[in-house]
Amino acid sequence: MTNYTLAQLGWNAHFAAQLTDNLIPMRVTDIHKSFIGANGADGVERLNMTLDLVEQGVTVGDWVLKDPETDQPVQVLERQSLLKRRNARTNMDDQLIAANVDTLFVVSSCNKDYNVARLERYFALSHQGGAEPVLILTKADLVDSPEEFVAEAKRSLPGVAVFALDALDPRTQETLAPYCGEGKTVALLGTSGVGKTTLTNSLTGLNQLTQDIRGSDARGRHTTTARSMHKMLAGGWLIDTPGMRALRLADAREGLEAVFSDIEELAQQCRFNDCAHESEPGCAVRGVIDPERVRRWKKLMIEDTYGNETIAESRDRNRQLSKLYASGKTRGQTKRKER
Repeated sequence: MTNYTLAQLGWNAHFAAQLTDNLIPMRVTDIHKSFIGANGADGVERLNMTLDLVEQGVTVGDWVLKDPETDQPVQVLERQSLLKRRNARTNMDDQLIAANVDTLFVVSSCNKDYNVARLERYFALSHQGGAEPVLILTKADLVDSPEEFVAEAKRSLPGVAVFALDALDPRTQETLAPYCGEGKTVALLGTSGVGKTTLTNSLTGLNQLTQDIRGSDARGRHTTTARSMHKMLAGGWLIDTPGMRALRLADAREGLEAVFSDIEELAQQCRFNDCAHESEPGCAVRGVIDPERVRRWKKLMIEDTYGNETIAESRDRNRQLSKLYASGKTRGQTKRKER
């Protein structure tokens, strides 16, 4: 088994500044209920899932420090980036996806899976977490004009790097090489059936099994069932993740502002500072931005605002709204303030 230097594993000055007390740094490659897999200068090891790790929170891509005397991990180092989502079941806690990711490959495909509203969520998650998002459109070989999907993506997601490719094509490695070099970390996110496993195989040289998609709706079954980190042929590391269709954002205001920066900038020019961009005079957004894009922006902003409330906060807000409606004071009756 190949041993890698810390630099090859992604170690840099940010992490070195946190190294103390002769502890040994190792990078988390996979997580299980009672242990984690970790890679360090001495190779791959299994480390116990200690109470320290549980309390600090640990995910694939993290750097942990191991005590050489006890052979136990004792600390999770401060991250450079962290991808996470709101727990879809409880809507109260966060689920960690991957840490210390440089680039997030958001994977969709040139078929019915392509969904701009879902992609906007993925990109907001990426921006919020501190990773550079890149859109990968797979299965380009199965459609007559993949350029149409690329053009649509660039219209819907301004400023985003977009690649349409056949993940089985050997040229895929060359196309994505700038993101995959030594010391770099890439993560893959996308729904089941879009070709993440095929892309993983192409970038890493692995031979993981893939599964067919349903022809009726282009949806697939889970091939990857757990997050794991693999060495890429170009020298960097790839974190593969299970397909996720439900993606609730967690404290993603900055990420949403980045994804919808075109709307945010124009909104500053509206006549009223509470402009709803519907029928107000002096609106700088209406007629310039696609109304559907504005609608999706509003929806995600509302979800981010109220999705982070506790149950008590939600109940209190609903009580306040009920009082407001009962008093007859509606938004339309409130005097607007001009900028």
